[in-house]
Amino acid sequence: MGKTLADSFPEAARVFEEADEALGFPLSRLCFEGPDDQLKLTENTQPALLTVSIAANAVLAAQGIAAGYVAGHSLGEYSALVAAGSLRFADAVRLVRKRGQYMQQAVPAGVGAMAALLKLPAGKLDTVLAEAAQGEIVTAANLNSPDQIVIAGHTAAVNRAIALAKAAGARRAVLLPVSAPFHCPLLKPAQDRLKPDLDATEFRDLTVPLINNWQAREVRTGAEAREGLYHQIPNPVRWSESIALLASRGVTRFIEVGAGSVLTGLLRNIDPGLTGVKFGEAADWDSLLK
Repeated sequence: MGKTLADSFPEAARVFEEADEALGFPLSRLCFEGPDDQLKLTENTQPALLTVSIAANAVLAAQGIAAGYVAGHSLGEYSALVAAGSLRFADAVRLVRKRGQYMQQAVPAGVGAMAALLKLPAGKLDTVLAEAAQGEIVTAANLNSPDQIVIAGHTAAVNRAIALAKAAGARRAVLLPVSAPFHCPLLKPAQDRLKPDLDATEFRDLTVPLINNWQAREVRTGAEAREGLYHQIPNPVRWSESIALLASRGVTRFIEVGAGSVLTGLLRNIDPGLTGVKFGEAADWDSLLK
């Protein structure tokens, strides 16, 4: 992950070197070589994904490609704030490693789960979640697009919600292979533990506006940026609303930096008039220029 960027662009290689130095261990080797089981631990996954995103963004910046707005999905909000000049990269990579540790420790393995609900008929979500809870927690975690909602909570409640969503007409409802039930109230202990780290970190005012996860609104100050990262932990990612707000501001072209192309795929479902391209590997460069 990210190796072709580091091999092809010196700006990207410097970002990986900075991550290794900030964390005190060779994160770059973990990204490039694995092992897979270590990379999948969220305390490693989070700094790894952040680093690949910032490496890609460094290449874009060196080529004079600048954003008018930034947004990031969950962990990606940290990358967006680095890109907007609010967070120093070294601070961000240390923060997200702690974020991953706190999240993993907040909920013991097996206690929580997440599931994706695809094409659940409009107006059915609240009923499904209310009936599935039965005294446990199950809530919306990612409001990704009109056709894709991710839920999180106690494992039994999530499984009940899967069955209820299918009965309510969802095209698919499937468990996700995740290490913790992100963006739900079970993560409140992680939120509490991260607060002192956020408070001790400098957040500068942004050079370009961010559309945040927590409220799906425009953020321009360092104080607002810090507050958003605190509140996003147990609250849903309002991604569909965030993209709709950007579109309402006249944004039509999106570049997804980092590993994968999930967000580019969601664009088409949110608004067919929007165009997106991914940039996370050296081979993506030609498509980006087109």
